[in-house]
Amino acid sequence: MPKGLPIKTKENNYVRQNHSIANEFPQYTNTSLIKSDVEFALQVEKYNLLDTQIRELELEKAPIDDEAMHQLKHDRAVLKDIIYKRLTSK
Repeated sequence: MPKGLPIKTKENNYVRQNHSIANEFPQYTNTSLIKSDVEFALQVEKYNLLDTQIRELELEKAPIDDEAMHQLKHDRAVLKDIIYKRLTSK
């Protein structure tokens, strides 16, 4: 299955979307910035971990309140903006 396409699970009939940096900005996947800038690499890693955590919580219908889920999604969006600015600044 191609990356980034919704995945429908049999268990809960829930559709999820992969928002990893590679899927969000495929045109920048071959950037050397991750290799040359440790801080940037850590931001990308943190973003991808947040995205995975959000998708797992949604799929598992884990006991998380709306405010906590909103905060996770907000944190992911802030990191995404920072990463995009770094990717497009050169």
